[in-house]
Amino acid sequence: MQYRRLGKTELEVSILGFGASPMGNVFDPVDEKEAISAVHLALDHGVNFFDVSPFYGLTLAESRLGKALEGKRKDIILASKCGRYDLQHFDFSRTRILESIDESLTRLKTDYLDLFQLHDIEFVDKQVILEEAVPAIQEVVKSGKARFWGITGLPVRYLAQIARETNPDTVLSWAHYNLLEDEINEELVPLAQEMDFGLMNAAPLMQRILSDASLPAWHRSPDEVKAMQPILVELCQSYGYKLSQVALRFAMDHPLIATTIVGMCEVKIVRENLEAVDLDIPSELIDRILTLVEPVKNRMWFEGKAENNV
Repeated sequence: MQYRRLGKTELEVSILGFGASPMGNVFDPVDEKEAISAVHLALDHGVNFFDVSPFYGLTLAESRLGKALEGKRKDIILASKCGRYDLQHFDFSRTRILESIDESLTRLKTDYLDLFQLHDIEFVDKQVILEEAVPAIQEVVKSGKARFWGITGLPVRYLAQIARETNPDTVLSWAHYNLLEDEINEELVPLAQEMDFGLMNAAPLMQRILSDASLPAWHRSPDEVKAMQPILVELCQSYGYKLSQVALRFAMDHPLIATTIVGMCEVKIVRENLEAVDLDIPSELIDRILTLVEPVKNRMWFEGKAENNV
């Protein structure tokens, strides 16, 4: 396993991050014992960064991850979130954030988080984030219940805007650096270098498009983007690779992104993702993929309040 510095936190995180959302049955129903075994396998092979949220499975993912990590806390860097609790339930008030950290600590069976993050900040008014949520999460850090704080969301330019105004320790961007998207490079990557916040990339498989798994019914990518999946699967197979491993290796190769977070909860998938860490993908294959996807590159949908999709 390789490790990179997570910005000003100085934490050394594995380039492969364990996204625990599938442990909350976000994609498919998951056997709890299988999920716990998947966590242990990842730990045994050097994965030290685990990211979760009370939103995933309506607290189920946190509870399962807490069981899996019991007795192993000293070996990991643990991140969770606050502010988003259901598809349309957002509460970034000071009172809720102070409650949320205690609830997450209980479910995760720990007395502190390494990283506490404001989850999907684009869904509420900017002033709520600036005037209430950020001071509240900084209060959590001062209390010792979290070591560092960060922001997460989908619109990369809005993340950059809020980062400039609040100086977070970390920024988690999802679905904006993968074989289909590279908008993270336009503003957020240079800003991370300038401000030295830890930059994290999630959803490198574009919520399964860049894998051979069936797409969830709720997937919001345009049809022409979804249509790339079987084409890319076949191309990678012709080179002897799985599309998911090629996509993950490509994402992890970005030298200025500390960790690439991919959702996993099955032993088989963890093994495949660990194999991707050591893969040497032919440049010819990557070039062919990038040429194929060029007509549908950066066809990202928007989420949250319209004024925050800058």
